Amino acid sequence: MTLALAFLIGFLNGPRTFAPIALVAWSAAFGWLDIAGTGLGWLGAAAPAAILTLVALGELYGDKHTDRSRTWVPAVIGRVVMGAVAGAALALGAADPAVGLVGAGLGAVGALIGTYATLPLRLRLAKKWGKDLPAALIEDAVVIGGTVLLIFLAVQA
Repeated sequence: MTLALAFLIGFLNGPRTFAPIALVAWSAAFGWLDIAGTGLGWLGAAAPAAILTLVALGELYGDKHTDRSRTWVPAVIGRVVMGAVAGAALALGAADPAVGLVGAGLGAVGALIGTYATLPLRLRLAKKWGKDLPAALIEDAVVIGGTVLLIFLAVQA
């Protein structure tokens, strides 16, 4: 189950690069997600969590005010990297450190798939409603709510 969660959190990095990793960082900072003593233990400090939150908030705002595509190559690379980090962090709850590497790989693959799988849905909703904002806000809610659910499931695992 842990590896499925790693893939899914990566998938949620497809539409939003920084919201999932910011929420993972806060869950580690509050001690809910135990990644202390791992290679990603630094993610649980308050400073990285705060910085990632500021970047995530900027991304949420910018997503509503830019024409840059999420499939722009540097954006895709960022989503894949953040998906790998988020996937590894969720997977590192397992006893075997190798699971963290597999989680990173699955998170990266999930982010790549999520980047291209969610865009047509958002574009379809925006076309149906005649504007992008409602579709973007629904996408935000799905990413944030889904990430919170995945973190909860990872903590329970």
